[in-house]
Amino acid sequence: MKVCELTGKKAQVGNSVSHANNKTKRKFAPNLQRKRFYIPEEDKWITLKVSASVLKTIDKKGISAVLKEAKDKGLITKW
Repeated sequence: MKVCELTGKKAQVGNSVSHANNKTKRKFAPNLQRKRFYIPEEDKWITLKVSASVLKTIDKKGISAVLKEAKDKGLITKW
C-alpha cells in the first residue's frame, strides 16, 4: 500500500478536469521513496518507505529524532 511509514501520508482523491470542464475522479499518490537509514545508537540499518518531505525533515533533524516523534504520535511501534 502507498503509505509513508513515518507520517502516514497516503493517496488523496480529487478530480481530473478537462478543457471542457468535465470532471473524472483520480488519485494523487504521495511521493514515496524506499530508503535505508543507519541508526548509530542501535548500530543497525533500517529500510523505510518514506515521503520526500520526510527525507528533508530527516536531513534537518536526524533519523533518531524523527523516529522518536513518529513513535510518540503512535505512527510506528517497532523502534
